Amino acid sequence: MATQTVTIVRIYLREGEHLLAKLITFLRDEEKVSGVTVLRGIAGFGADGDMHVAALVDLSLDLPLMVEFYDVPERVEVILEHLLTSMGLSHVVSWQAVRHSRL
Repeated sequence: MATQTVTIVRIYLREGEHLLAKLITFLRDEEKVSGVTVLRGIAGFGADGDMHVAALVDLSLDLPLMVEFYDVPERVEVILEHLLTSMGLSHVVSWQAVRHSRL
């Protein structure tokens, strides 16, 4: 089994920010990352404390989103610089991991 050190990036958004399409297009078309996963939360709150909840009665269009991708640390560093400055993202976390693959 082959291994590779990677950096995983998780970006926290809200649907109401309308950044998801721009972010995914950037990661796919400009940075050519291998893959992106978007998770839609059913509830959450940010620094302002405002709750964003999915309920059957009122279908919220401002639910939490998590966008996650990984790549080699050198590439992620460049991508993060762009995301933080050009797109104004402020809720971004990253950590080192090991990618496992068959030879």
